[in-house]
Amino acid sequence: MSGSRLAALGHHQPERVLSNADLEKVVDTDDEWIRQRTGISTRRIASPTESVTDMAAEAAAKALASSGLAPADIGQVIVATCSAVDRCPSIAAQVAARLSIPAAVCFDLNNACAGFCTALATADHAIRAGATRHALVIAAEKMSDLTDWTDRSTCILLGDGAGAAVLSADDNALVGPVAWGSDPSRSNAVRLVDEWQPRFSQEGQSVFRWATSELPAIAAQACERAGIATTDLAGVVTHQANLRIIEALTRRLDLRDDIVIARDVVESGNTSAASVPLALSKMAERGELPSGRPVLLFAFGGGLSWAGQVVTCP
Repeated sequence: MSGSRLAALGHHQPERVLSNADLEKVVDTDDEWIRQRTGISTRRIASPTESVTDMAAEAAAKALASSGLAPADIGQVIVATCSAVDRCPSIAAQVAARLSIPAAVCFDLNNACAGFCTALATADHAIRAGATRHALVIAAEKMSDLTDWTDRSTCILLGDGAGAAVLSADDNALVGPVAWGSDPSRSNAVRLVDEWQPRFSQEGQSVFRWATSELPAIAAQACERAGIATTDLAGVVTHQANLRIIEALTRRLDLRDDIVIARDVVESGNTSAASVPLALSKMAERGELPSGRPVLLFAFGGGLSWAGQVVTCP
């Protein structure tokens, strides 16, 4: 059994920027109220004609180009999403067609906000088992389609975007063992209501308490499974749900003062499954994460579910 490594990253965000000032014209809210409760200042909103597939394909194309691999080298395409309208063919199959990937196994995966880390682990397992050598793992969300623009508690949170990673076989395990699971007894805390015209809904205080009290120990468990201490991390990229959650969760980990912590939620909002790869790709592109150093990825959300692993930054 070989290990795997992150070979390349890519991301895509829509052009339209929706600011807090813009939201003041839509619902009873203001910039200060939003920043105090969420830390968010802007979010990206896709146009009516820009689909989940469009964003997924853009991010995937960038990752594939950066990897130096040919489309025919990709043996597996996984798309993590909870907002896609298309059910068949899958978003993954549509992305493979657009990128001229000829014969990969393609499927979509829905584990809500924990989707990317879940998909990354699934691809890592396939590589370790010898089922493929190169996988394209994508998370793409058009959360604006699921937003109730009359609900000021949730419409301020959500944004659109996509992130992608190429995972390749390696002699070393540079993607660590996953720590994942769920608490189905609290599955209604974050959900999409109304099956045919779904709208995002959550019990904000309940989710905050769960994420800040129970999840730090699970995040630390991902480090333990990778055989490193949290003090050895160069960066932490959690699900970009809410800046207050990110800061409270990371405070409970034993981190160095100089560690880089993703705060992309400030400018991108909550992009559900896309938030971890989107933030990771942007940080790597800006040179904020040193190549070859360990980074903790940790996502959580609807289910209530979680998934996380330590990866070596490409």
